[in-house]
Amino acid sequence: MNSPNLHPDRRESAPGGKPPASSGVLGWLSVLPPAALTIAFLFYLPAISAGEVLRVAYDWVPSLDIRLSFLLDGLSLTFALLISGIGAFIALYSSVYLAGHTHFGRFVFYLLFFMVAMLGLVLADNLITLFVFWELTTVASYLLIGFDHAGAKARRSALQALLLTGAGGLALLAGLILLGFAAGSFELSEILTQGDAIRAHTLYLPILILILLGAFTKSAQVPFHFWLPNAMAAPTPVSAYLHSATMVKAGIYLLARMHPALSGTEVWIWTLTIFGAVTAVTASVIALRQTDLKLSLAYTTVMALGTLTMFLGAEATVAVAAALTFLVVHSFYKASLFMVIGIIDYRTGTREAEKLGGLAKAMPITAAAAAAAALSMAGFPPFLGFIGKELKYEGALAIASEPLFVASAAVLANALMVAVAGIVALRPFYGRRLETPKAPREAPLRMWIGPVTLAALGLTFGLMPGLIADSLVQPAVTAILGRPEEVKLALWHGINVPLMLSLLTFALGVTFYFFHLRLRGMLSWVEARLPTTGDRSWDAILDGLKSLAAVQTRLLQGGVLRRYLFVTFASMALVLAATFVVTDALRLSFDWSQPLLKHWAVVVLIGAGALMTAVVTSRLAAICALGVVGVGVAMLFVMFGAPDVAITQLLVETLVVVLVAVVMLRLPSLQQEAGPRFRRLDAVLALGVGGVVSAILLSVVSGPMDRRITGYFEDTSVPEAFGRNIVNVILVDFRALDTFGEVAVVVVAALGAYALIRGTKRSRPQPEERS
Repeated sequence: MNSPNLHPDRRESAPGGKPPASSGVLGWLSVLPPAALTIAFLFYLPAISAGEVLRVAYDWVPSLDIRLSFLLDGLSLTFALLISGIGAFIALYSSVYLAGHTHFGRFVFYLLFFMVAMLGLVLADNLITLFVFWELTTVASYLLIGFDHAGAKARRSALQALLLTGAGGLALLAGLILLGFAAGSFELSEILTQGDAIRAHTLYLPILILILLGAFTKSAQVPFHFWLPNAMAAPTPVSAYLHSATMVKAGIYLLARMHPALSGTEVWIWTLTIFGAVTAVTASVIALRQTDLKLSLAYTTVMALGTLTMFLGAEATVAVAAALTFLVVHSFYKASLFMVIGIIDYRTGTREAEKLGGLAKAMPITAAAAAAAALSMAGFPPFLGFIGKELKYEGALAIASEPLFVASAAVLANALMVAVAGIVALRPFYGRRLETPKAPREAPLRMWIGPVTLAALGLTFGLMPGLIADSLVQPAVTAILGRPEEVKLALWHGINVPLMLSLLTFALGVTFYFFHLRLRGMLSWVEARLPTTGDRSWDAILDGLKSLAAVQTRLLQGGVLRRYLFVTFASMALVLAATFVVTDALRLSFDWSQPLLKHWAVVVLIGAGALMTAVVTSRLAAICALGVVGVGVAMLFVMFGAPDVAITQLLVETLVVVLVAVVMLRLPSLQQEAGPRFRRLDAVLALGVGGVVSAILLSVVSGPMDRRITGYFEDTSVPEAFGRNIVNVILVDFRALDTFGEVAVVVVAALGAYALIRGTKRSRPQPEERS
């Protein structure tokens, strides 16, 4: 895909032809929150490294055990530092990359909103709090991916991400609720200490499946992997942040956080191992096929997420340490490389690999940052990526269930990453100089300082791995495994099997790089002949849903009011009846001697009114018959000691009959539109609904009444609400918002009716004036 001279992520002019404004003060201000948070989190590093766990909680909904509680341990601190630290560089980068964009202020808000949501997610100690921030990341990513809302591709990609991750979020919510019930608490700090009890619980398998669905959709595991590359429709700063430290890592964080409570079973181990391995290899192969540098990097992110998932399925300390080290490695090089590609596109007007070459002379600083990040990505010494790769191989061999399978998947995926690293970060800068849409030149400092710093960190931590081994990796591994662990990172482990696997990886990777054009052609040929892909399957699912909706609309919403009512009441009756059968809730031990003769007389009056309403052909007679039903209900209120409610009922019924009768006099007589067969169906439906509702009421009154709510209202009506009429107090105090909502509905309906009447009057043809 060629990038036009007009940069796709920016606007060259403001509305009205005015020159674009610089990001100015807002650009610098956007850096302050993430930078300040990074510094604040660094202050906690010594305490967390020493084994402390910090927690703060505020009551939110105490009756449901829901608190705004937050936990800072090794795992959450690692994620928090990555989110805030990389976020500061992204904000600084964006101040130039999107300078002059007419909606730059909105972009800054979305970006900071995204950062806060991710920080809330990784710091949450309450399951419901975690879910709230989980969904906020979904909303924020939707806004960022669809930032260029004028483009159809951006809108489609944003909606795809929202629907897919939102569906996974619903599954996650169900899993978290079940987990809370199984553990007897919604606090993660308590749940994570009950791993054995949770794994032995009858709800363990449903909990695991639902939580994995949420994690896999968020972190783009096969078969949900396709949404993440499509999210490249977002501006490049968003892609850099999304892929390195934020949303896609949320699923990985969830798997790591739930490790003490859910891991250790065959289902956990094999599910994460198989899905992770398939995702890593599949994404690596697809990445090699891409010509768009940004899209190729996107698939390498999917590969990294698959690798992390695969290693988090293990119990071995070295495997989990490998996952944590690779998490940090990936965040550094991925953010750096995305920003590098953004610079290339920004300065040359294209990010097509086949149209780039020889840029190092014009962009030496960017080329150096790209080379360092690519070497870390490929796993060459002395970068931190090499240590992470060695740990991955050591961890793969330590997985007792299937070391050969995991090691093979890791070698193949890493070898393909070596080739992609060369294509993405080395080929554009070296070799023959190719003509580009714009003459290349070095980017401003605010754009290259981020990639250079992150790439330098990859080198620094590679040379001195002890800087992060004790401060970040070891506390995070301890938090994941739920037990104290010692982790040592070293650049040289001696001549061993992992080193041999690294040499094999380099050899395969270099081979793939030199033959990547031929391999790309072969992969394109294979993809063109596949019966479907994830993206095409998604489109087919959406088209199927639209077709189903169209058929359903034609059947159920054909414009006939009688059909609407029939379907609504029939569905209600079937659902209620099925609930009775499934739950065995039918109880008819009612004492039929309790109702007196006067009660039966009122019941007969109500029944007669209802029957008359159904059979008469006069609208006025029908509304009067309904009034009889209302009067009968009011009489029941009087008999059972609620005269105030009875008076209200009588006033309402009288007013309704009078007002509606005035209107009905102007309408024609009721017509029996349906034939005898349909009238019989209506009668059956009416009896069915009435029978089900009656059975519900009789079952309720047959059992013991729970008077806790009644007693609460009786005890608190006077001292707290200052009212002796309990019904009125409930309506205007205890349930004031419900009453307000009902009043609002009535007002909106009245306004709609008024607008409809006015529109009808205006649309009537006026008689021609006589001359």
